[in-house]
Amino acid sequence: MLDWDHVFATRASRMRASEIRELLKLLDKPDIISFAGGIPDPALFPTEAFQQAYSEIFSGPEAASALQYSVSEGYLPLREWLRGEMEKLGIACTADNIFITSGSQQALDYLGKLFLSPGDTALVTWPTYLGALQAFNAYEPHYDQLSIQGNRTPESYQTAAARSGGQVKFAYLSPDFANPTGETMNRAGRVSLLSLCEALDIPLIEDAAYQCLRYDGEPVPPVLAMEIAAKGSIEACRTLYLGSFSKTLAPGLRVGFVVANSTVIRKLVLMKQAADLHSSSINQIVVARVAERIFDQQVAKIRSAYSARRDAMLKALARHMPKGVTWTRPEGGMFIWLTLPDGMDGASLLARSVEAEKVAFVPGQAFFADRSGANTLRLSFSCANEAMIEEGIGRLGRLLVAALPAAA
Repeated sequence: MLDWDHVFATRASRMRASEIRELLKLLDKPDIISFAGGIPDPALFPTEAFQQAYSEIFSGPEAASALQYSVSEGYLPLREWLRGEMEKLGIACTADNIFITSGSQQALDYLGKLFLSPGDTALVTWPTYLGALQAFNAYEPHYDQLSIQGNRTPESYQTAAARSGGQVKFAYLSPDFANPTGETMNRAGRVSLLSLCEALDIPLIEDAAYQCLRYDGEPVPPVLAMEIAAKGSIEACRTLYLGSFSKTLAPGLRVGFVVANSTVIRKLVLMKQAADLHSSSINQIVVARVAERIFDQQVAKIRSAYSARRDAMLKALARHMPKGVTWTRPEGGMFIWLTLPDGMDGASLLARSVEAEKVAFVPGQAFFADRSGANTLRLSFSCANEAMIEEGIGRLGRLLVAALPAAA
């Protein structure tokens, strides 16, 4: 029998199952109240609009091209529509600065492949999006903690990277309603972050998956918009903006995009040609049609639903959480981040919670590149109605009250 471990590339040892994807299996159990999966509510998908768009395509002249191979850059009318949406955000660009991917997760994988050699350093926040760590892990990097307070010097990052045998290659973060914390970086933080990347002469990957999901508070311009305003052209910018239709229209179609200078876009196109040729032609055409017709209406609908659920969870946490537990108060997105007293372990708590209280969440340790943060957890409010939120948070609070003396 072949010894598979002997022939796997060294990068395979860094491939681990997603703790979140495993927890999604709990959603199929009717007795579990799940705050685990950070996924959109399928009841809010614009099903009829998609049904109409597919029907029109298959009964019209686009049927053949929708089922045919296509260009690697992506469907041009979709890229033109995105160009208009980017302009509304202050991101002046052309369709040639936009590249369509199979979900923004593919964009993370491509950028990891494009920039990281084994031993190089990626700067990420503590905590950060687990999917980004999984995408980058395959390219064998080291991680260093990206300080959003700006209390580290560029030289300290360079020195640490050199000790690890490589260079600092990029900074990655989600500045708006981040997964997992729900927090948003203010304007001053974005300016400071850009200055750091300038000093290190590295790209900044701006993951804007939740950009549209603001419920209150003052909008902050995307980092790429701020950089374009300062430099005059996207071609002079180091920020790479990642977007997705997964949180607004539907995740199953797997349509995401990158907005960047043409040098990076050309490299990504070459990678696409080698990987999967192009993203699904028909799905891109359908997304373009649906977005043109109902995007603003759809976003307004999901903002209304999710903001009510966020408010319900914040109120339930205030009622039911014991002293010593703290949480974020996001202005948008899908997540609230809990910090438990020192000594408590989110993974152990999850096992007890599922068994005794039938409530699921995501232990926070998975979101830390150094596997710290054991006393944290992520709650998602996107797929739970207000009654479920009140009941589930009440159960979780009861469990924490019972667990706190043992942790003291």
